[in-house]
Amino acid sequence: MRYLVRDRMFAFHEEAWIETEHREKLYRVNRKFFRLRRTFALVDTSGERVATIVRKAFTIHHTLLIKQDGQPTAKISKKMFKLFGDRFKVRLGDGRRLQVNGNLWDREFDIRHEGTTLAHVSRRWFTIRDAYAVDVLSEQDALILIVLAVCVDHTIQDAKGDQLTNL
Repeated sequence: MRYLVRDRMFAFHEEAWIETEHREKLYRVNRKFFRLRRTFALVDTSGERVATIVRKAFTIHHTLLIKQDGQPTAKISKKMFKLFGDRFKVRLGDGRRLQVNGNLWDREFDIRHEGTTLAHVSRRWFTIRDAYAVDVLSEQDALILIVLAVCVDHTIQDAKGDQLTNL
């Protein structure tokens, strides 16, 4: 199934909507800024928190922790210096390790487990909104795969912002 993640570029507190391919809104990502860490809350249309994404402070690698019902579900880390191979390390709560492969700069990548593609993420640019599609091939893991796609996107976006401020 295809899901669309639409960022509101001019929103006051940065939010994104996750919709089905038929434009039915499912989840909203609220990005709140804190001094030492950043927290994202993924809520459904009724306002119930479905997942929390916390950027861990004081780590060597850019690390995000994903929690559902207060329990850690996944941990995703961006490797600082990597010339070849995976740039992201993903470990799920059930012990599985996922790979993120593809053109990360252009947001065209796959999330894989043991060579099997679980989701394909494709970036699309619109005139006012920034959007990308997450094609989920494993419906049982749909929510966590969407959250991982959002994490990778925001990590890359933050890295680009850091490079622009260092110029």
